[in-house]
Amino acid sequence: MKSEHLPIIEVKDLYVNFYTYAGVVKAIDGVSFTIYRGETYCLVGETGCGKSVTAKSLTKLIRPPGRIEKGQVLYYREPGKEPIDLLGLSEEELRRIRGAEISYIFQDPSASLDPLYNIGYQISETMYDHGLISSIKEGFLKAVDILKSVLMPDPETRVKNYPHELSGGMKQRAVIGISLSNNPRLVIADEPTTALDATVQDQIMDLLKKLKKEKNLTVLLITHNMGLVADMCDRVAVMYAGRIVEEADIYELFKNPLHPYTKALLKAVPNPVKKIDKLESIPGTVPNLIYPPPGCRFHPRCQYAMEKCKSERPPEIWVSSTHRVSCWLYS
Repeated sequence: MKSEHLPIIEVKDLYVNFYTYAGVVKAIDGVSFTIYRGETYCLVGETGCGKSVTAKSLTKLIRPPGRIEKGQVLYYREPGKEPIDLLGLSEEELRRIRGAEISYIFQDPSASLDPLYNIGYQISETMYDHGLISSIKEGFLKAVDILKSVLMPDPETRVKNYPHELSGGMKQRAVIGISLSNNPRLVIADEPTTALDATVQDQIMDLLKKLKKEKNLTVLLITHNMGLVADMCDRVAVMYAGRIVEEADIYELFKNPLHPYTKALLKAVPNPVKKIDKLESIPGTVPNLIYPPPGCRFHPRCQYAMEKCKSERPPEIWVSSTHRVSCWLYS
């Protein structure tokens, strides 16, 4: 949960475009949010809504043809001290922060691991690059303990294994171990269970909850799974077509969703205790962000859309101190 409402990351008015042959993709359009120390904050939405682009933008991992157009990402390294604008740092300065203070767990562990090196080396390399160990040999000894902490079976053997010798769940445990090897302050988990079966998904998320509590981590979780949101998160921001349309405490969001898109997402989640003849779905398709709809980007799919929604961007309305929504229904 939040530690006395002390922020660790504050994103202000972030815009990210991708310059393609087809046109300019307006991927992130004025996103703002704050993550507090010790909480699990969630970005949720359909595929292509901008969740991963937002996460990568925090440490300038956007590569051409993408470009961060404007905005601030304020990183509060120490509570009560002046923050650092990560977007204003050089690549060398950011390299000291990435993997050490802010680390990532990406959705495909096979793509995150180098097939040419064993797991022990890859964990050791991360610690060596950030000065936590004096040699790779020393890192192998610590790598065994790290693999134990992420509940890797037979860690003394696995530390010598190459990625192709591990199952999907073992690979993801290794990636989590690499991510946590430098004791980061913030972990960004970008759909960390997408490539795993349901049983292993539960094991990995239980492991993340356990490690978060033990190491007092702050977690930014990115997902499209509302069940995972309910189980893991303290606060959640709902994204649609590059914008945050609603943000609330997790209990408030499920009890009193306000934005039509949030309501539609929750209705689309099957209820295991009720007989369902037909699953709810959201009509229409995700908009083309080269030519996004004017006004509210959700209006072509919204049953409550008014004329104003088609031409004017809805203002951000705070309905309580922890609940905001961008919708003309509440203006």
